[in-house]
Amino acid sequence: MGAMSEPAKTRPFKTGFLRGLSHRCPDCGQGRLYRAYLKITPTCEACGHDLSAYRADDGPAYFTVLLVGHLVVAPMFFFPFVWETSPLITVPVSVTALTSLILLLLPRIKGAFVGALWSIRPAPAHG
Repeated sequence: MGAMSEPAKTRPFKTGFLRGLSHRCPDCGQGRLYRAYLKITPTCEACGHDLSAYRADDGPAYFTVLLVGHLVVAPMFFFPFVWETSPLITVPVSVTALTSLILLLLPRIKGAFVGALWSIRPAPAHG
């Protein structure tokens, strides 16, 4: 059978998204997605899937900053303590908290981004 006649393997968006969010291979859900903090494993240790094909580039960082900015920073300005407390206290505390939140969310959002890329990219033809 030729490569053109093989049916494409379906890749549900939700499956890839949730597996990536939990730092797992989007193809099998078993292997680790990262070998370091944000370094994607080239090949899944469980199923051998080529993970190096999914280039997330700056997308995860953009979405992380967008989420934190809109869901944390913007509402924070409505709380009076931000305006009443000395900037010498408010700024370091806010920057530390926001940096920690961004560093916590970034690998999860990158994993979800890779899972989303996995779901929209056609499966490689074997044969």
